Amino acid sequence: MPHAAVWTLRETLIVAVLGAVFGVLYLGWVQVWLIAQALFGAVTMDVVMGFWFIVSIIAAGIIRKPGVALVSEMLAAAVQILLGSPAGLLLLLTGFVQGAGAEAVFAATRYRRWSLPVLMAAGVGAALASFAYTWMRFDYGNLAPGLLAAMFVLRCASGALLGGLLGHLVIRALYRTGVLSGLRIERDLRAAHA
Repeated sequence: MPHAAVWTLRETLIVAVLGAVFGVLYLGWVQVWLIAQALFGAVTMDVVMGFWFIVSIIAAGIIRKPGVALVSEMLAAAVQILLGSPAGLLLLLTGFVQGAGAEAVFAATRYRRWSLPVLMAAGVGAALASFAYTWMRFDYGNLAPGLLAAMFVLRCASGALLGGLLGHLVIRALYRTGVLSGLRIERDLRAAHA
């Protein structure tokens, strides 16, 4: 494994903390989804789904190394399980699928590009992976084609906006506080502005 791909203790702790924080936030987001679903119907899940991808984008955008998107989503899933999510151990598979979808986009750039379009594409990558997974799990093949198309478009848009764009804004806000000093993100941003 190349030295650049090895995580430092600080990077590992950051990923762990982000996974824990977003595990709690993800569990809270379930309540937002349930209320919205009661008001607006079934496709609401696809509208709000992108938020459940955000930790993979934030963690990877900060650490900028292989595996971060995948591990951060799985940690968030593990925290939800520990906090008593009714979904249980199935959340680990969900976290794996979503994290892998985002990770695939970062891998396609060889972990060298971290612009807003790449982060939004990672959100779409997570959306595509999760849509394929939920298609198999909930037998989407029986749905009306128009509904299926709407669900797909809404989930991809949610991944881009609630995952990628919101993740980008959170990363920038954290960067401005100075807590990310000494990490690769700081070196990359300084080099870009030099």
